[in-house]
Amino acid sequence: MSFDNMNSLIHHTAIVGEGSKIGKEVYIGCYSVVGSHVTIGQNVKIGNHVVIHDGSVIGSNVRIDDHTVIGKMPMRVSASILAAASNLSPSNIGDNCVIGTSAILYRGCNIGNACLIADLSTIRENVTIGSNTIIGRGVAVENNCSIGSFCKLETNVYITAYSELGDEVFVAPGVVTSNDRFAARLKGKEYVFKGVTIKHGGRVGAQATILPEITIYEEGFAAAGSVVTKDISSNVIHCGNPAKYMKNVPEDQLLNK
Repeated sequence: MSFDNMNSLIHHTAIVGEGSKIGKEVYIGCYSVVGSHVTIGQNVKIGNHVVIHDGSVIGSNVRIDDHTVIGKMPMRVSASILAAASNLSPSNIGDNCVIGTSAILYRGCNIGNACLIADLSTIRENVTIGSNTIIGRGVAVENNCSIGSFCKLETNVYITAYSELGDEVFVAPGVVTSNDRFAARLKGKEYVFKGVTIKHGGRVGAQATILPEITIYEEGFAAAGSVVTKDISSNVIHCGNPAKYMKNVPEDQLLNK
């Protein structure tokens, strides 16, 4: 391995660049911390002031930029509606990923191969992201979400907890999703949270808002600025507030055309 200097702290149980050959070294910048039983693959570049918590697994050919945190434990207060997470598995980052500056990836997240997690993004616990997916700058993916492969979530998207996005989903900048139909006022009853479901090839335009439990079916499209209060069927475009059918998705925009 190679270091910018000797100010980084590497736990003696960490496996860093095991079996590395010339040209396949690991670079660790200033004042970074690698916790116990962390595994780091070959040809990995870790920036300055990076913290990789215990047990995290980093694949090969990965870049992690300055001030990023991998494997952060979630926080809960006594007033939190959601139960405290327990027995979370270590964070896992696949091969050929790029993790931007000041990103935070919580313990229990699993990132597939060749993903980009851009600057200032947050990936919460129990989140699975497929391969070749782009998570844009400032995106927040809350806990217990599943995001497929070849997706693109652009700047400042908010994906609420308990949401599911299939493969090849596109979400434009500033989209907001929600998961609580009662806006925290269901007194005396058990809360049941359900986020949004966007099926394979579904798309959401800039600044759209999607209400809890909504499904956008395969290749459905919520147009920019829409407030989506009902499900969107396959291959159609809805727009407006509340969003209503506008037209079918043009044939030349369908994935298999």
